[in-house]
Amino acid sequence: MTVLIIGGSGFLGTELVRQGSSAGRATAATFRSRPGEQVGVPWHHLDLRDPVGLEAVLNAVAPSVVINASSGDADWAITAEGSMRLALAVREQRIRLVHVSSDAVFSGGQDLYDETSLPDPVTPYGAAKAAAETAVRLLADSGAVARTSLIIGHGRSSHERMVHALAAGRQEGALFTDDVRCPVHVDDLAASLWELARSEATGVFHLAGPDAVTRHELGVLIAERDGLDPSTLPSGRRADTNLTGGLRVVLDSRVTERHLGIRLRGAREFLRPDH
Repeated sequence: MTVLIIGGSGFLGTELVRQGSSAGRATAATFRSRPGEQVGVPWHHLDLRDPVGLEAVLNAVAPSVVINASSGDADWAITAEGSMRLALAVREQRIRLVHVSSDAVFSGGQDLYDETSLPDPVTPYGAAKAAAETAVRLLADSGAVARTSLIIGHGRSSHERMVHALAAGRQEGALFTDDVRCPVHVDDLAASLWELARSEATGVFHLAGPDAVTRHELGVLIAERDGLDPSTLPSGRRADTNLTGGLRVVLDSRVTERHLGIRLRGAREFLRPDH
């Protein structure tokens, strides 16, 4: 079984490629700007806005499964249309697709979101991700959508880097005390996506940690792990800014964990100083 990781040079994609290669699985990956550093892995340039390029990569790799770990941010042409184009392409070639989505598809209007919850995005990024989810569910016959939350790990995530920059005074801003998410460790997320890819499960799955924490609480946990002074971290309320998006978005991953036989650690566990 050959697996193609789209977005293999990104934060999550790098870990997916590393785990696949380390386990001796036939793994190929794509990049948009520059290839990743994992040796022994075939790297292919791909822009999801280019249908000809996409077809060429799929033909060259001939994967059994594609894991779409690309972000694209709020670029509709990449995040929404590119994912739709991918869903159509894998359907034509009878390739299984695992699509990584985001808790940004939700507004925060519910106390808890499980796998049956319908998207109600309030940001351009969330809308693009919701459109991509719909395409995968309706077009990819053997498709799976995996929603996740803030991805943390090894000091390389954007949130960890921001905490260090704020603590050192290299960056202005604040960590919000009213913005709640369910962080997941990149190792756990990648391993879970591999389990999902190797299964025949279809539909929507949630892959987020069990601990619902504010961005400020998460920053304090990171600071304590890394020996920084948490009191140096500026705090604020996102409700007092003009930033859009749901304030409290809590993903319930318990059904997915039971279905796949996995365990996702919470932030309070994987960020313990002695962990």
